[in-house]
Amino acid sequence: MTESGNPSQPVNVSEYDGSQIQVLEGFEAVRRRPGMYIGSTGERGLHQMVYEVVTYAVDEHLAGHADAIDVRITADGGIRVADNGRGLPVEAQEPTGKSAVERELTELSFGSKPHTGYQVSGGLSGVGLSVVNALSSRLTVEVHRDGHRWTQEYGKGIPVTALTRHEETSKHGTAIAFLPDADIFETTWCSFATLSQRLQELAFLNAGLAISLTDERPARPVRHDHADGLLAHVAHLSPHPPSLVHSPAIAFESQNEDQTISVQVAMQWNTWSPGELRSFANSTRTHEGGTHEWGFRTALTSVVNDCARRQQLMSADDQDLTADAVHEGLTAVVSVKLAHPLFEGSTKTRLGNPEANTYVQQVVRHHLTNWMNHNPSQATAIIRHILNTAT
Repeated sequence: MTESGNPSQPVNVSEYDGSQIQVLEGFEAVRRRPGMYIGSTGERGLHQMVYEVVTYAVDEHLAGHADAIDVRITADGGIRVADNGRGLPVEAQEPTGKSAVERELTELSFGSKPHTGYQVSGGLSGVGLSVVNALSSRLTVEVHRDGHRWTQEYGKGIPVTALTRHEETSKHGTAIAFLPDADIFETTWCSFATLSQRLQELAFLNAGLAISLTDERPARPVRHDHADGLLAHVAHLSPHPPSLVHSPAIAFESQNEDQTISVQVAMQWNTWSPGELRSFANSTRTHEGGTHEWGFRTALTSVVNDCARRQQLMSADDQDLTADAVHEGLTAVVSVKLAHPLFEGSTKTRLGNPEANTYVQQVVRHHLTNWMNHNPSQATAIIRHILNTAT
C-alpha cells in the first residue's frame, strides 16, 4: 500500500472518505464566497451591506419599538446606522455564555431571527448582521439598554473586545458602525444617491418611520419622512398632475386573521407614462416580481373587465382587456409583509410564497371593486383611458 502523502503514487480509493472533503464553516465561508450572501463584491454588494444593517432597524419599527433611523457615511468611508428601538439584548445566553449581541453578530443561523424574535423581518433571513461583520475590517456595536450604554468591537467578524458596560443612560437603541473590508470589495465608496433612493423607499413603505442620511465626506444631509406612505410613493413616481386620469390615488391595505401576511396597495392611472409597477416584500424591492405581483395583475385585470361590462362600456361579446392594456399608464406600488417569506436567491429578487398570490388577489378584488362601485365617474374615466390606449 502506498503512502497517501506521496504524489507520485496512486491514491487508494478506500482512503478517500469524508475527512478529506474541505468544508468551509462560519465566517471563512462568507469571506471566501461573499457573493453568495450579498450578491457581489462590487457596488451592489457594498450597498447591500448597508441595507442589511438598516433592515434590523426597520424591523424594530415594524415591531412597534422605533420611529427614527439615522444613517451616516463617515469621513473614512465607513457606515454608521443608529435607531431608537429597544437595543439588542445584552444578557449572556446559555449554553455558550455569549451575549445576545455577540450571537447576532457572529452566528450564521439561516431561516429566521432566532434571538430577537421578529414576527415580520427582512434582510438575509437572520444572518444579515453577522455577514456584515464578517465582511468588515472593523465593526463597533453600541447599545443603549437596561439603563446603561454597552459597546463591543470586532475585526473581520472576530471579537476584539468583550461586551463592556459603560455609564448609566435613559436612552434606548442600537448603533452599528462598520468599515467594509477593502480586501473583499472592489470599491468601498458608497453612493449617496443610491442609498438615499433606497432609504426613501423604506420611508414610503413604512409610514411613521423617519430616516435621515448624512454624508460626512462632505456633509450632505437628507431626511425621508412620509406619513402618507404608499400614497406619497405613487405621487413621487407620478410627478405630473395634469396627466392624471383620476385623483386622488386609490389606496387600501389589509391583514389576514392570523397576522401572517399583510398587503398595502396604492395606484393611479396617468396619460404621461407607459406605467410602472413596483413591488416589495418585507420592505425589500422585488425587482423580478413574484407571486404578489401575479396576484395583483390577475385581480386588477379581472376587476377592470367586470366593471367595464357593468358600466356597459364593453359588451358581453367584446374580448377581455389584456393585462398589458390595463396596466398602460398605471403607476402602482404593492407591498406585502409576511411572517415566512420565500425568496428565490439570497438577494431576494423574486417572491415565491403561493399564499401571497392568493391573498393579494382576494384583497385587490374586494377593495378595488368597492372603490369602483363608490366612485363610478372616476371608474368610467379609468376604463375609457384603458380602452383608448388599447385601440
